[in-house]
Amino acid sequence: MTPAPAAAPSADVPPRPTSHAPEETPASAAARASTDMLESATAVEPVQAQATHEAQRAEAHAAAAQETAAQEHAAQAARVSGTPGAPPPGFGAPPDFDTVRPPPPGSVAPTPPAYLRQNDSAWTVLGRTIAARARQLFDRAGQRITQRTLRIGVSARIFHPEPGARGLRGKTLQYLEESVAHWVMSRDVMVFMIPTVGHQGMLHPSNIRLRDYAKHLDGLLLQGGADVSPQTYAASDMRAEWPGDRVRDMYELELLYEFVESGKPVLGVCRGCQLINVAFGGTLYQDIATEVPTAGIHVNEFYDQHRHSVRFPDGSSLASMFPGRREAVVNSIHHQAVKTLGRDLNVEAVSSADGLIEAVRYRRAPFVVGVQWHPEFHRAGGPELLDCTPLLDAFLRSARETRF
Repeated sequence: MTPAPAAAPSADVPPRPTSHAPEETPASAAARASTDMLESATAVEPVQAQATHEAQRAEAHAAAAQETAAQEHAAQAARVSGTPGAPPPGFGAPPDFDTVRPPPPGSVAPTPPAYLRQNDSAWTVLGRTIAARARQLFDRAGQRITQRTLRIGVSARIFHPEPGARGLRGKTLQYLEESVAHWVMSRDVMVFMIPTVGHQGMLHPSNIRLRDYAKHLDGLLLQGGADVSPQTYAASDMRAEWPGDRVRDMYELELLYEFVESGKPVLGVCRGCQLINVAFGGTLYQDIATEVPTAGIHVNEFYDQHRHSVRFPDGSSLASMFPGRREAVVNSIHHQAVKTLGRDLNVEAVSSADGLIEAVRYRRAPFVVGVQWHPEFHRAGGPELLDCTPLLDAFLRSARETRF
């Protein structure tokens, strides 16, 4: 059957444009259909957001770079124009420790301080600094040492037990007379009584020896008391009532030797003066009235109230301690006296009336002096008696100078 001819187009209807798009295949149609589904929209959104975020970051970096470049350009312009308050060149740049930067031209070369010597070097300045520091440390240490209170030891008087006695009279007592301790303490020093030591018959044995006291104390005072035994200076007893105290002799002789060996000063009072003489080989009158009948009275019932005059020989240390005084009044409480002078001893004072030796000094030591009178009783005896403070001060000065 023959097809009917096409109808002619009407003049009032515009012609339909002809599409040149390729014909859609079944596969592309299926893919397009899949993107139109709801699930495909959620899968596309994250990819788009990430792309937007990266774009914003890139824009921020670019803006920051432009701002930094503008600031550097402004800073450079300010430095060139000399604007006050502008940062110095290189401000904000990382430090460079390897580049050598010489001083700018025309700068003044560094000069040493004016107080330094011209020939000073770093080593000489360092040496003087160390020496000054060492002197400061030594001065501080010396100040602490010299300001330490002196410690003076006093030998003990000994009370021996009475046979058959009860209580304290049946015990051995060691003690010191109060006035001698207070006399030494009056110069603001500490006083320690030194007890006897030994192994024989000790209820509580100890390894402490008298040399330990000589090591730790600064000086020794031998106080008065009982007679020195004639056996100590190789003599026989003239009378039974004058046996002396042999036990105390041996204790004080060892004490004296230890302090002399240590270079520490020793001051002997009354019996102490006699013991110093015996220690160096001298002898004693066991009783002045018996052996020297022409001598004056050196002891009576008035005890420390009895007194007589003494004289200081020229050149003696006592004469220098009491300048302008050739004679002085002292108390007298002794019935024994120096007879034969010990070796290396000088006579420091004699009795004005009879010439008996009243004071001695050992010349091979800084200070070993003995006086026959009791200086600790003089202040209570009145202004007539010799003020023996210069003697005590000389003893303590020697203690301070020789204690190390």
